[in-house]
Amino acid sequence: MLKANSVFHAFRSDFVGKVSPVHLFWGAFDLAVTRFSGKSAPLHQGGMPNMPIEVMQEAYSQEVCSAGFWPGSKDSPMPVFYSYAYPGDSHFGKQKVLPKEAFYSTEMGEFFLKYEDLIKSENPEKTLFDFLQTTYEAAAKTSDWDRAKLEKG
Repeated sequence: MLKANSVFHAFRSDFVGKVSPVHLFWGAFDLAVTRFSGKSAPLHQGGMPNMPIEVMQEAYSQEVCSAGFWPGSKDSPMPVFYSYAYPGDSHFGKQKVLPKEAFYSTEMGEFFLKYEDLIKSENPEKTLFDFLQTTYEAAAKTSDWDRAKLEKG
């Protein structure tokens, strides 16, 4: 968690647009960071267990690319790093991302990198940074974000 936190902070630092702090998300105990495009998003339809629709609509009132680490649960014990975009573009999941072990789940609408694959890599910190960067680039490309305005030169 501490090493992931350091990589998330490095990833966050290259973005000059609005970005969340690296934080523990109370809903699922994720370590997460979110970048915002600066554009409004369509009204979220809700549908998250134990989450009021009003909370979801406020949380996703702006276009985002969010990434994090989820430690797993009793029902789904595999710890993973994830990245998703809201609103999601149909071409987002078709983008090439790094590392090669990363994959897109059509069921969840997000990219995943298994923790076990990350720790097997030669340089886990670089591998995680590459995952964060390439999934962000996939979101920015498919959602037409103004990257020149949002990123350091």
